[in-house]
Amino acid sequence: MKRQHLLIIRFSALGDVAMMVPVVYSLAMQYPELRITVLSKPFARSFFEDLAPNVNFMAADIKGEYQGMKGLNSLYRRLVAKQFTHVADLHSVLRSNYLRLRFMMGHFKVQHIDKHRKDRRQLVKPHNKLRRPLPPQQRNYMEVFEKLGFPIKELTFNSVFPAEGGNLNMLPKAIGPKRYWEQWIGIAPFAAHQGKIYPPEKMGLVVKQLTEKYPKCRIFLFGRGKEEDRHFKKWVKEMPQCVFVGWHLENMHQELILMSHLDVMISMDSANMHLASLTGTPVVSIWGATHPMAGFMGYKQKEENCVQLDLDCRPCSVYGQKPCVFGDYHCMTGITPEMIVGKLDAILNKVRQTDK
Repeated sequence: MKRQHLLIIRFSALGDVAMMVPVVYSLAMQYPELRITVLSKPFARSFFEDLAPNVNFMAADIKGEYQGMKGLNSLYRRLVAKQFTHVADLHSVLRSNYLRLRFMMGHFKVQHIDKHRKDRRQLVKPHNKLRRPLPPQQRNYMEVFEKLGFPIKELTFNSVFPAEGGNLNMLPKAIGPKRYWEQWIGIAPFAAHQGKIYPPEKMGLVVKQLTEKYPKCRIFLFGRGKEEDRHFKKWVKEMPQCVFVGWHLENMHQELILMSHLDVMISMDSANMHLASLTGTPVVSIWGATHPMAGFMGYKQKEENCVQLDLDCRPCSVYGQKPCVFGDYHCMTGITPEMIVGKLDAILNKVRQTDK
């Protein structure tokens, strides 16, 4: 009998792919005889390459080698040679739809994700919003596998690392060992869209309050870009407890190792929330234009650790890309530094009680 071989397709941003990891891991553990190949952008290799013995990764540069219709046809021919028996489209966009159609025409067993687009539109419409939680993204992924005949009983994933965390010896000396009296706090204050960014000036006040309240803490600043360079350099200069991660770490795997040793991460509704979640680190997540009800909360993160304002206009966007209709982004500017620090205090207090 031919061994079952499942192809999982997801071309998308870092956070969306990271949300797949707990589901793919749980699937692989529950069905150890099932061969699984994840097809995604090259950056995702570190998520899946060593995830489980029966999980493989296949990179596809859809903006280079496999660009356009000709490139997708070339990619399809390459995929068919792998002799898949089942295809799960976890993206459902133009490129994956085309590949899915080709597989369907070839009489493969194919299913795709339900993104609940109608419900999303009801959630973010300007007036008379239908305020009800949408299924978590992991649940949407699980439903695809169930339709293919691989129901997942429960998500058994905890972290990409063992319980003790990643190997700190693999990081540069500037990071060093974690001393028992230190609090390690991560902060990722930026995102792709303004509606998901807490004002940097206010985040600077958060950092200042943390250094005063926890004088023995180390604060690791995550993110790479022009805004990060501008603000992080200033904070590192003014507050010696701060470490600009981008100056020392070379790749995402190293960042994941560091995240696994944080006591808490402060993040926007962004990729870093999902990366920290993959290491089992609690996250204080800050929400503005978007909302946890849309289904994109970090894996195993608690809503009690979210920082958000109860406004009639929220959420106005599923992904945060829409400009504020009022122009002031009050959903973010109205959040005080004290609200964020208070959430972090509660998590660190729990850490202290656990360590006793």
